Amino acid sequence: MARDHLLVIDQGTTSTRVILHDNRLRTVGQSQLEVLPRYPRSGWVEHDPEEIMRSVGSQTTAALMDAGLRADRIAALGLTNQRETTIVWDRATGQPIAGALVWQDRRTAETCERLKPEQPWVARRTGLVIDPYFSATKIAWILDHVAGARKRAAAGSLAAGTVDSYLIWRLTGGRSHVTDQTNASRTLLMDLETLAWDADLCDLFGVPREILPTILPSRGEFGRTMGLDFLPDGLPILGVAGDQHASLAGQGCVRAGQAKCTYGTGAFLLVHTGDRIVPSNRGLITTLAASIEDGPPQYALEGSVFVAGAAVQWFRDGLEGIKSSPEIGDLAERADQDSEVVFVPALTGLGAPYWAPTARGAIIGLTRATTLADLARATLEGVAFQVGDLIEAMSADLGHPLADFRVDGGMARSEPFLQLQSEILGFPITRSPQSESTALGAALLAGLGANLWSDAATALALIEENGLRFTPTVTDAARSRALARWRKAVELVVALG
Repeated sequence: MARDHLLVIDQGTTSTRVILHDNRLRTVGQSQLEVLPRYPRSGWVEHDPEEIMRSVGSQTTAALMDAGLRADRIAALGLTNQRETTIVWDRATGQPIAGALVWQDRRTAETCERLKPEQPWVARRTGLVIDPYFSATKIAWILDHVAGARKRAAAGSLAAGTVDSYLIWRLTGGRSHVTDQTNASRTLLMDLETLAWDADLCDLFGVPREILPTILPSRGEFGRTMGLDFLPDGLPILGVAGDQHASLAGQGCVRAGQAKCTYGTGAFLLVHTGDRIVPSNRGLITTLAASIEDGPPQYALEGSVFVAGAAVQWFRDGLEGIKSSPEIGDLAERADQDSEVVFVPALTGLGAPYWAPTARGAIIGLTRATTLADLARATLEGVAFQVGDLIEAMSADLGHPLADFRVDGGMARSEPFLQLQSEILGFPITRSPQSESTALGAALLAGLGANLWSDAATALALIEENGLRFTPTVTDAARSRALARWRKAVELVVALG
């Protein structure tokens, strides 16, 4: 029987999904399980790595059942993951020595502040800013706060990596300690030009190079399954990319100038810059793009909003304003159009282009007339305004406005939200027909690795479809007034933080 299907593990911040694609990149089966972080202290965000691994097993079984497929139809596995989230584990047992420190975790903010004088040369080598968002200080924190960890690391008994590395280790029975270039580019430890771990960076952040994984291209063999009770031995893992890099490929943005924004727990805007490293002077970061063909490394500019869908979850669970997340769009449409309420959703600090890790959220402009609908609209606008700030910074770094802007992700399913986003940006946006292009990008990489198609162009033709377009209708004057209120609110939040 032909091996002509792809199994993708999409391990995100709030859930694990497993999706099965056929050789035309159509979804034929899937299953999803909520896997929520925990919050031990203010600003601390953790996952249980064992829970993540259990969710991969259960959802793989459920997805195969949903598709009505046997595992012998699988040509390859693809993997995409929440980035920067960091795990340290025992090489002999595969057991984590601490919780996974999630990308949203801010416990190393003081360390990052102390290292700020090193920012210029660190940025030149990594394209990143020294911030708790990235993995380096997370690894060092675990080694410094788990008894005996540094001694065990020096003895070679510990391994460290991002979620992809941990899952590959477990999927291969401990035979592969690897990561891909996109995930490695998010650690503050990899040189963007050499695509290798940098000794000076490892020394600066106190991370032993010996515990880090081998860096591989996003398309290639990362290992084969071994010793699992939910998949047979020998299935190759042929495509790996961090979630936003996978989404960039899954949206078909594989050429310079193409841009996308994925609205998940956070919102992540990337523009492909081809084989050119574009440094940012406006608080953005330079990162790797997943290469779908042989040739020079491919790069991107990125801006990250830490709280997007998470703001809607807070409105749902914290305020108990709605019963389910999709309800917020309809509620927001009932808001007073003249309301001047502004919500800055800095619930875990502010990312690019502000980089204010100690900032906290604020709602400004409340009156006796303010309603829950006004707060719903302000919540959606708070996400959209931040994306607008990213686009303004990105256009300035590139030297020209974005010409091709595509969106996807959970929040992109809400047409009221995307209309607000278009109004705030002042130009049209296109929603991808693939609402979850992250898994699609991982499937694309794995399928290319398995030679399911003759070339990359053939594969890309399977995903390039026209999506729904949203066009602004508000006046420039109204947009300018709204932007002025937003910027004053951000200045206040940053100053108070």
